[in-house]
Amino acid sequence: MAERYFVVWTVKREGVILPEERLPTGPTILVGLQHVVAMFGATVLAPILMGFDPNVAIFFSGIATLIFFVVTGGRVPSYLGSSFAFIGPVLAATGATVAAGANPNIGLALGGIIAAGALLTLIGLIVMATGHQWVERVMPPVVTGGIVGAIGLVLAPIAINSASGIGPGNADGSAFARWIALITVVAVGLFAVYAPGIWRRIPILLGAIAGYIVYYVAANVMGYGPAIDFSRIGAAAWLGLPNFAAPVFESRAMVLIAPVAIVLVAENLGHIKAIGAMTGRNLDPYLGRAFLGDGIATMVSGSGGGTGVTTYAENMGVMAITRIYSTALFIAAALIAILLGFSPKFGALILTIPGPVLGGLSIVVFGLIAATAGRIWVENRVDFSDARNLITVAVALVLGAGNFKLSLGGFTLDGIGTATFGCIILYHLLNAGRREDVI
Repeated sequence: MAERYFVVWTVKREGVILPEERLPTGPTILVGLQHVVAMFGATVLAPILMGFDPNVAIFFSGIATLIFFVVTGGRVPSYLGSSFAFIGPVLAATGATVAAGANPNIGLALGGIIAAGALLTLIGLIVMATGHQWVERVMPPVVTGGIVGAIGLVLAPIAINSASGIGPGNADGSAFARWIALITVVAVGLFAVYAPGIWRRIPILLGAIAGYIVYYVAANVMGYGPAIDFSRIGAAAWLGLPNFAAPVFESRAMVLIAPVAIVLVAENLGHIKAIGAMTGRNLDPYLGRAFLGDGIATMVSGSGGGTGVTTYAENMGVMAITRIYSTALFIAAALIAILLGFSPKFGALILTIPGPVLGGLSIVVFGLIAATAGRIWVENRVDFSDARNLITVAVALVLGAGNFKLSLGGFTLDGIGTATFGCIILYHLLNAGRREDVI
């Protein structure tokens, strides 16, 4: 019997919740909200660094997630948020500087983002027509594990800087911020292990609330740190249209930004492999659909002023800790994100979450991403007594952890890009002429 295109969920209330299962409606919305919290920091940070409107990025992250759900038939659990891989190329193409306010050449960036989405869409169509096996030969488990591990490690400095309170005018951070971050980390761990019933399923959300309360009491009440500023909430409107922007298609910008599609291929492949390892399911047949969904979503986002999007590792970390992989969660999360895009007041409330609290959450989530690499290697029995595998992974992890950047003309690869291409190229270079299949 042929498989239905769209998943049909069955309700399950306990244990591991697989993609074709779902929690009752109330818990589904609650866990979906947790995924919004998990993606929020990075999805907002990336557009801010590129001079984009973060509310527009949040809105299109919801639209992108729904597009991905439809294209994959609801069989691949994933949230699509702002991709950090676009930051370097976008800044280079537009001549902007990091965190310099609104990007005056945002139209050029959007045209390039659409070009990257078109290239990824084309790759997805090719994979759907020819099969996914060649992608796996190019990027076998030892490589995908290395890429996933590098993605987790390259994000580590972002988490540590946020947890330490490091930012403009404060290069050393503060002890107060570090203690708040550590309290948040401990809160997440305690909720994940000891919370009763459904509450154990939402440790990230509960940890965020606990960290927020502790910060408020310590800073706003006791005066130990910078107080949370609630003035933006009062000034913001309850409802309002996102500030959409139109793309401008210029060849130089498109050439600079379009190659980011290759990084998105690696991120999608790593996501598919990681979720497959977590669920014990072979999701490889949906790889072409995943590329296609991400490509279309990136084009739609770029058409209205949003960032390029990718399958989000932050939400993969949430799935790892909750063991809830239901794709129904991501419909709830996407709809919440879309509502946020239309509500400047709610967006202002989320923006009051202190940096150290987000940093503490990031330490947990980014660490879980890196740890997933180990699961990929174990599940696929990667042989690390083989020097080829050992060196390939070692180099990829250090390139990612050190955020090694490489300039190629006007195109700059950051740590994720150099780790991705370095891992792939080094693996095949070391295995040149080797006939037997290797892992």
